[in-house]
Amino acid sequence: MAVSVTRLESGLTVVTDNMPHLETASVGVWVDTGARNESVDQHGVSHLLEHMAFKGTQRRSARAIAEEIENVGGHLNAHTTHESTAYYARVLKNDTPLAVDIISDILQHSVFEAGELERERGVVIQEIGQSLDTPDDLVFDHLLEAAYPGQALGRTILGTVDTVKSFGREALQGYMDERYQAPRMVLAAAGGVDHDELVSLAQEGFAALPSGKGEGAEPAKFRGGERRETRDLEQAHVALAFEGPAYGDPDYYTAQIFSSVLGGGMSSRLFQEVREKRGLCYSVFAYSWSFVDTGVLGIYAGTSPDDLAELMPVISGEITRLGEDATEEETARAKAQMKAGLLMNLESSASRAEQIARQYMIYGRVLTLDEMIAKVDAVDAASLRRFASRFLSKATPALAAVGPLEGAGGGLESYERLAARFA
Repeated sequence: MAVSVTRLESGLTVVTDNMPHLETASVGVWVDTGARNESVDQHGVSHLLEHMAFKGTQRRSARAIAEEIENVGGHLNAHTTHESTAYYARVLKNDTPLAVDIISDILQHSVFEAGELERERGVVIQEIGQSLDTPDDLVFDHLLEAAYPGQALGRTILGTVDTVKSFGREALQGYMDERYQAPRMVLAAAGGVDHDELVSLAQEGFAALPSGKGEGAEPAKFRGGERRETRDLEQAHVALAFEGPAYGDPDYYTAQIFSSVLGGGMSSRLFQEVREKRGLCYSVFAYSWSFVDTGVLGIYAGTSPDDLAELMPVISGEITRLGEDATEEETARAKAQMKAGLLMNLESSASRAEQIARQYMIYGRVLTLDEMIAKVDAVDAASLRRFASRFLSKATPALAAVGPLEGAGGGLESYERLAARFA
């Protein structure tokens, strides 16, 4: 790791990780704004704006953008999360200036032409329809809605058909002017990159960025509750969540390891008990999501309606037991998996660029590998038990379910009965 950081006078930060053995480079801009920065009337505008950034600028058509990057064998893409929006490219290292030029162009000079906007609006509406037809994705949207009711963090990234239809050019340009400001943006690159060259490219290419900072996101509060949607499907999709730590919380790494022991792989407790021993489902796993001010420890399972009545008590029992009798052996196994993942990510320039950008936005610096490994190594079985006592004792969970929720034995139990297991 050879990380270099330069903050320009405008407030734009340039972060690089030189990986000299690579002939390629991953470069992009990460903007500290996402779905949770939207008002109710703006719901989905971050995602639509991400789509429209590739649809033409003052000097490039949508086709020209695609052709220029593909003429050199590169790839251009973007994504929106609840807390950030990213625009990035992977190219041969000598084509880094072209990648920076295209990204800077779309982030400062997009025209949002009416015909392109109408077509892309239709594409996003199709994407919303696809998500509604994908129950194992939809259940996670419902889960956040149940966990953070009436809050920006509880709303979907895609928006709704009605809100997407309402956005005109003025809404997109206004949101971009408000949120896409130099101090909220990180230009990150990893691979065969030269830091000083990238700084020079940034100074020239991003000169038109506004230098304000805008307002932060609406604070989020995990409240819990339920969202059920009965559908005629073969399987019931169920997700359960508890409040977890934010990025800066001392228990961030503990939560990652707790979720791994609980349901992070084939040796995890949930996989062994729910799938291997009882055969209650094909897919079951646990995860830990963190945000800047809150977090979610979640569990997902897909099962037949007739197995729902047995499934939820078993999952609840495994969560409770892990908080009581976590062992050093399983903790060490989860720590090894996490450290291996950190090291494997270092071998991918795209993963590394994403990591250094996100870390800088969250912490104001890039964490060293030794620092991350030390934090993982500091977690032991007692840490997992303490984590459970802190976050799961007397917790108010969130529950989401999509599919046939009635079956033999009574189907999915009531929210009140489930919550009582953790009271």
